[in-house]
Amino acid sequence: MRILTIIGASGAAIIAVSGFVLAQETHLDGADHGMDHGSKTDMGGMTQSDGQLTEPGQGAFAALSEVVRVLEADPATDWSKVNLTALRDHLIDMDQLVRDAQVVQQELADGVRSRVTGDAYALAAAKRMVPAHAKELASNDRWSVEVVSEENAVTLTVISDDPATALRIKALGFYGLMASQNHHRKHHYIIATGGDAHSGH
Repeated sequence: MRILTIIGASGAAIIAVSGFVLAQETHLDGADHGMDHGSKTDMGGMTQSDGQLTEPGQGAFAALSEVVRVLEADPATDWSKVNLTALRDHLIDMDQLVRDAQVVQQELADGVRSRVTGDAYALAAAKRMVPAHAKELASNDRWSVEVVSEENAVTLTVISDDPATALRIKALGFYGLMASQNHHRKHHYIIATGGDAHSGH
């Protein structure tokens, strides 16, 4: 499958702290990062049988708390590279895209074209997240993906020659496509440990 990225004049990349940050996925892949599956553990590190409070807070704090627990449990963690601020910034981008971006969705015969706009913060988040996630989508050979980045918008087009897949694309829509491929947890761990989660994709 193919992915075409066209970059226009970019807007200012601005990161702002919002009141509530949505982490789309707040559980890391334990098999990849040495989590213990012997006990049923929540994001705060307590088992559900403890009879104590288990919710560590709002979404972003919960995601950060879980990553910290995994890092502390791994003796191989290189603390000189850990960057939880970068993960926090990424979680803010996720929140901006979900809450504040304006998406105009055009249904095509074989898929969906979504044009994303918004204020400076939401647009900056979209320009970081949509092209990066499009690379993940393009790794799936069921569909073709195209991204066009302009000064005031980012457009994502996902299509397929297979009618069943085209129907699935339409059902997912922009936000369903952005949440698909189940890569977010691994990317969060990569970001938290000082890496670039989207390089080489």
